[in-house]
Amino acid sequence: MTKHAYIELGLAVLQTEAEAISALSARLDQKFYDACDLILKCEGRIVVTGMGKSGHIGNKIAATLASTGTPAFFMHSGEASHGDLGMITEQDLVVALSNSGETSEITLLLPLLKRLGIPLIALTGNPGSTLARSADIHLDVSVSKEACPLGLAPTSSTTATLAMGDALAVAVLEARGFTEQDFALSHPGGNLGRRLLLRVSDIMHSGNAVPLVSSASTLKDTLLEMTAKGLGMAGVVDTNSDRLIGIYTDGDLRRTFEKMPDFETAMVVEFMTANCVTIEAGRIASEALKLMHDKKINALMVVDAEGRVQGALNMHDLLRAGVV
Repeated sequence: MTKHAYIELGLAVLQTEAEAISALSARLDQKFYDACDLILKCEGRIVVTGMGKSGHIGNKIAATLASTGTPAFFMHSGEASHGDLGMITEQDLVVALSNSGETSEITLLLPLLKRLGIPLIALTGNPGSTLARSADIHLDVSVSKEACPLGLAPTSSTTATLAMGDALAVAVLEARGFTEQDFALSHPGGNLGRRLLLRVSDIMHSGNAVPLVSSASTLKDTLLEMTAKGLGMAGVVDTNSDRLIGIYTDGDLRRTFEKMPDFETAMVVEFMTANCVTIEAGRIASEALKLMHDKKINALMVVDAEGRVQGALNMHDLLRAGVV
C-alpha cells in the first residue's frame, strides 16, 4: 500500500466514527435525563459491566465516573455468574454495555438483577434486544456502520458507547457541583493533582533559607545575601516593622550597573523594586506560576496578610515540584 492509501483509510475511519458520535446528539432526550437522574440518586456504586470490546469500554467508563465524583467500578460479565455478582449491593446501579443487546453472559444476569431490585441502565445498538427491553432505561448507541472495512471489528460502535458514557459522566459531574479541588483529591499522584493540590507553603524556602536584608543595608550586603541564598533575589524589609517594602533581583542588579554606584556605600532602597509582587503561603502553587508568567518575573516573596515575609520561591522551585 502507498502512503496515500494509508492516509485515506485513516481519514475514512475518523470520518465514520465522527459521524457515529454526531448521530448520538439526536438521542439525548428524556431517556438521557432519566439515566443521569438515576445515577445521581444512586446511594451505592455504579457497577459497569460488559464483555469483549464492550468490556474494555465499560472499564473506562467506570474509571471516568469514579474520577469525577461518582463511585463506580467495572464487573466482568463472564465472572459475574461465577461469584462476582456478590460485589453488587441493593443500593447499587448497574450499567450494562452490549452492542447486540444479546450477549449471553449479560442476559444471564438479568433475572438476578430483577430479583434483587437493582436498577439497570443499558447501552446497546439494538433497541429491540433482550437487554434493551429488560432495562429500566435504554440508551440507543447504534451506528450505521463500523469503521472496519469488513464491518466486523467493533470500532464505530465502541466509540459511540464510550462517548455516551462520557456524556453521562460529565453531565452528572456538573449536577454534583464537582470542582477542580474534588478532582485533585482523586488524582493526587499525577501532574493534575500536583498542580491542583500543591500549595506555595509546600515548596517555598522558609526560615534562614529566605534571602532578606533590611532597608538600612548597602548594595554590597544585599549581593552577599543573594549569593549566599541562591534564589536570584533578596527581599527588603523595613527596619522598624519587619514588613516587606521591596525586592532586589538579578534584573535590578543589571539596571544598577548602568548607574555605576559605589556598592560599598549605596543603599539598597535606592535601587530596589518597591511595591513588589507577592503571594500568600496558602495559595495554590499553580497560581504562583501564573502570577510569574503574567508579571514576567522569575521569583516571588511570600508574605502574610500583614506583609511580613514567610518565605520565597522562584521558577526553579516550581519546576522541581512538577508544577510547570
